[in-house]
Amino acid sequence: MFEYGSMTLAATTLPEESAAPAAIIDELQSRIRSMQATKLDSRLLPTHPALAELLPGGGLKQGAMYSIGSPASVESSATLLLALLAGPSAAGSWCGVVGVPDFGIEAAASFGIDLDRLVLVPAPGDQWLAVTAAIADVLTIVVIKPPRQASEGNLARLSARLRQRGSTLIVVGSHSAWPQSEAMLSLSQSSWTGIGDGAGHLTARQVTVTVSTRAGGRPRSARMWLPDPELRFARVETPQTHLRAVG
Repeated sequence: MFEYGSMTLAATTLPEESAAPAAIIDELQSRIRSMQATKLDSRLLPTHPALAELLPGGGLKQGAMYSIGSPASVESSATLLLALLAGPSAAGSWCGVVGVPDFGIEAAASFGIDLDRLVLVPAPGDQWLAVTAAIADVLTIVVIKPPRQASEGNLARLSARLRQRGSTLIVVGSHSAWPQSEAMLSLSQSSWTGIGDGAGHLTARQVTVTVSTRAGGRPRSARMWLPDPELRFARVETPQTHLRAVG
């Protein structure tokens, strides 16, 4: 896969399922107050330009839910998630990742995510929904990989809390198709480059990213490097590069 040089990495890792959500909030608020807070003036969070062209409104809406699904591969979904987080993180947003014990902080750092404003809750256990709602009180973007589908009532309460706090939720994994999602991002037609005649290293991947919106209309699709040989996110440029309506 990808190779990274040695680096010193630090992200905030909160207690696992033994800690109550209230204790998690108190600890997180204390840590955030000890650092310079960033106030976002816009209700729209910036993300990578290649993805912004596909998203409704051109970015991630504060107070909204988004879903990532990937028939292509788990690795593709993980890289797409990093692409979504890189822009808001670089702009000063605090990001949290819940229920993803194998989240790659080396890859996150390589793609421009600020580890000083990254909070990890690797194993929330049965309290995953409560923990997600709790840290949404203090973080701008929260990522959750749910172990199961939540009830409609719990989803409605979580959605109301996100709108109240102005937090954005990104749902990944097998239970990612939540009906409250502002948009659903999916990947297909994944292809690697870098191996020739049975030798070499995988250096880059091209995928087709498709965004379907809750408002309906035709899904929008584009071919992207996720990432390119320099570990960057980019549109696959062709003589006639354009957004393609699917269907």
